[in-house]
Amino acid sequence: MERKKSNLAVALDVTTKQEFLDIADKVGPYICCLKTHVDILEDFDQDLIDKLKKLQKKHDFIIFEDRKFADIGNTVKHQYSKGVYKIAEWADIIDAHAIPGDGIISGLKEIGLPLNRGLLLLAEMSSKGNLATGAYTEATIEMAKRHKDFVIGFISGKKYNSCEELIVMTPGVSLDNSNDDLGQQYKTPGNVIENGSDIIIVGRGIYGKGKDPVVEAQRYRNAGWNAYLEKLEN
Repeated sequence: MERKKSNLAVALDVTTKQEFLDIADKVGPYICCLKTHVDILEDFDQDLIDKLKKLQKKHDFIIFEDRKFADIGNTVKHQYSKGVYKIAEWADIIDAHAIPGDGIISGLKEIGLPLNRGLLLLAEMSSKGNLATGAYTEATIEMAKRHKDFVIGFISGKKYNSCEELIVMTPGVSLDNSNDDLGQQYKTPGNVIENGSDIIIVGRGIYGKGKDPVVEAQRYRNAGWNAYLEKLEN
């Protein structure tokens, strides 16, 4: 983030390998993190991962596979390390729901910690009517405290006073829209940075229909970083 003067993560939710790699290459210079959903790619193969790693080295960004693990420890351990995607081999960061309890962290940690990976817990979500609120969020925070050797932060809309040293990444960020047809609720980069977020996550606002990914990535990078600098001054 400091090297690139960027707190922008791009959520690259497209369904074909070529489009994925094209957009990743275009936005790469302006992001600190690329957030992926490789299970939606219709033509996923090892060649995609090889090329993604080359782009990571070329543009200096972290890879975050937004897998949202949500099962018992033994199951997520295999989902993380085996199967078609072998996520642990290439993703620097993953995330998980806290609903299964501490076992989900222990299972993922068994694979990820020796590889120097990090885990984000979903403390809040940006969709309308979601249940990640109140007591659930508080319990998630307590889980993070118990596993600070592997948990690096949260998916959330704000910073928590008891875990100020942990990273907060916030989805649902837009400079142009307030909501979509499927219940997504958007906030501006300034809103989320003011609430204590460290990294803004933007998807369709950068590469959606009629968008120029380079222009939009620069626009969001500047908005996010300027909001961060402004907060430091206040």
